[in-house]
Amino acid sequence: MSAIRNEPIAIIGLGCRFPGGANSPSEYWDLLRQGKDAITEVPADRWNAENYYSPNPKAPGKTVSRWGGFIDSIEMFDARFFGISPREANQMDPQQRILLECVWQALEDGGQVPDRLAGTSVGVFLGISQSDYRSLIISDLHCVDGHTGTGLAQSVAANRISYFFDFKGPSFVVDTACSSALVAVHLASRSIWDGESTMAVAGGVNAMLVPEVTITLGKGGMLSPDGRCRSFDAAGNGYVRGEGAGVAVLKPLKKAVEDNDPIYALILSTTSNQDGQTLAIPVPNGESQKILFLEGCKNAGISANQIQYLEAHGTGTPIGDPIEANALGAVLAENRPAEDNCFIGSVKTNIGHLESASGIAGLMKVALALKHKEIPPNLHFNQPNPEINFEKLQLQVPQSLIPWPKRDEPALSGVNSFGFGGTNANVILKESPIRSDPETAEPFSKDTRFFCLPLSARSQDALKDFAELYIDFFSHKDNWTRRDLNDVCYTASLRRNHHDHRLALTGQSVQDFKEGLQAFLNDEKHHGLSSGKKISKKKSGGLSTGIKPIKEKVQVESPKIAFVFSGQGPQWWGMGRQLLQQEPVFRETIMRCDELFSRHADWSLREELMAEETRTKIHETHITQPAIFSLQVGLADLWRSWGIEPSAVIGH
Repeated sequence: MSAIRNEPIAIIGLGCRFPGGANSPSEYWDLLRQGKDAITEVPADRWNAENYYSPNPKAPGKTVSRWGGFIDSIEMFDARFFGISPREANQMDPQQRILLECVWQALEDGGQVPDRLAGTSVGVFLGISQSDYRSLIISDLHCVDGHTGTGLAQSVAANRISYFFDFKGPSFVVDTACSSALVAVHLASRSIWDGESTMAVAGGVNAMLVPEVTITLGKGGMLSPDGRCRSFDAAGNGYVRGEGAGVAVLKPLKKAVEDNDPIYALILSTTSNQDGQTLAIPVPNGESQKILFLEGCKNAGISANQIQYLEAHGTGTPIGDPIEANALGAVLAENRPAEDNCFIGSVKTNIGHLESASGIAGLMKVALALKHKEIPPNLHFNQPNPEINFEKLQLQVPQSLIPWPKRDEPALSGVNSFGFGGTNANVILKESPIRSDPETAEPFSKDTRFFCLPLSARSQDALKDFAELYIDFFSHKDNWTRRDLNDVCYTASLRRNHHDHRLALTGQSVQDFKEGLQAFLNDEKHHGLSSGKKISKKKSGGLSTGIKPIKEKVQVESPKIAFVFSGQGPQWWGMGRQLLQQEPVFRETIMRCDELFSRHADWSLREELMAEETRTKIHETHITQPAIFSLQVGLADLWRSWGIEPSAVIGH
């Protein structure tokens, strides 16, 4: 067993495409905290809801629901970005496409540079259950081609991600129906704890493209005729289906702290079990749920009564809600202080039941809630379900945005997900540890440094789109600090892949960057703005047989860089002073040179560089030459620290 078995796992990055236009973690959080209902009627580009709807559940070929939680532009995909031909992309299940986009987004959100992860033991664990696209493709066999196999294979949803990013850890999909995504998180966490994966991406996906599954679930009495998940409410009459995808990037806490990664929350434990034999295979087993939750708390080293919020499976069904709330409420209430209720909710009230992706939607909700120290409202809760004794169980459903309960101990939460075949999963989460940033004490009001913002994309059009996104990002708030700018530029510089189409901006304020980006969009020149395309050398990957290679191999040769410095002559009073004050690397080199020169000279290099203009001796040859030399060494070291590595340095 690995030494990190009991170490918490950090959730360092999130990516998503959820209903209601929640296409990023921040948009998802806005939807949750504002209590938005993302449910709509079935869009016309999916199927004609009128043709398949009937209030009579027994009507052949009809369903009682005409509602759902749908994501925008499911047909759109930037195939070129992922090196996929349009022909192959057309054969790919949209679930594969969405997952590729979400994994890239999650890695960027976590400051992970994909190129640096290539060839490493990153695991991929994804929940996926349905494949509506298969029925669309095979309905016309003339559409089948050589890409259909990989395009429709559910296993490839994970394998394609490993292939694209060159991840060498475990890679597979999980299908336990509605608990698939959280079981994937469970297996990903175990893989990290066992030392099998150094990092993992885990999540799930669901896409609703044809009406067959909706009809099936309607016939089974699982769907709400009014298209709302009324979790824990007396009017709960079933759930509404939803689609989307979510991905979390997981990493051992110690390594995440070492690498200065952002941390949303910590995973303390994950557990999974089975209901076994019940009245019917879709009927849950409260005893199994209770055992699972207790095991999760034990593994996390906590008591159930320490949990302050439970993200429940909470589908809004008349059978499932009371079983879950009564079973887990009994565990949560044991030895709990009388005035201390545990809050309980379900994201399904906002975006519907995402089935194989529902567990990751719940996990992301809790991770964001722990980060922001707020609990979002649970929608459609008007009259408590009489089958649940909320008062006795000390359970409370939040009906508005509330602060996370204040305690002397860290914030803790549980996340549940149950599959309709009986497979259960649970995750115990803890708030992120507060880490002190050594740079927070720097007086930014006195800092006059320029910042460099590098942006890149796979095409010029994409770069312009990216520039517009940054303008919008900079316009999103008013109270920007220089520390904020430092963080933005640091992330863009060192925590991103750098593609061929590039621009770089220097500036001292948000306004400088907004003006420079707007000048780029207008194809105007601007002080501090540089843009262009990286030059790549292409070499044929084919043999000398006259056969054209399927794909040319592209070999990029790094340009050779030389630092060429001048001799005596350009010295001036005050040179290097600002660098001495603001750049630690430069200052350390100058101090080292000063110490070495002091062994042979009766003057101080640092004192001469910092001398007042009225008493400077910088133009005297015996001082000029060592000063210029030291300045050049300091600059070379500084540029190296920024990643600019020269092949040669020529100086005085």
